[in-house]
Amino acid sequence: MKQIKILGPGCRRCEQLAAATKEAADQLGIDYELEKVKDVAKLADYGVMMTPGLVIDGEVKSQGKVLSLDEIKAMLA
Repeated sequence: MKQIKILGPGCRRCEQLAAATKEAADQLGIDYELEKVKDVAKLADYGVMMTPGLVIDGEVKSQGKVLSLDEIKAMLA
């Protein structure tokens, strides 16, 4: 099971990334758990200075942008 985290305060862009990530994982048929991390201290623990951030299995894959479905699928595959 993939552990996916969306890092950010819950802003519009964070929600867009969360929705796109969920859609990409569902399209790929991946078993996953999606968590939204809004705590600023936890964001800093990941070294994310720009939101939204995308963490897959403990590794920061992106920060500061809303990725396309294809970009997310490539990271999940």
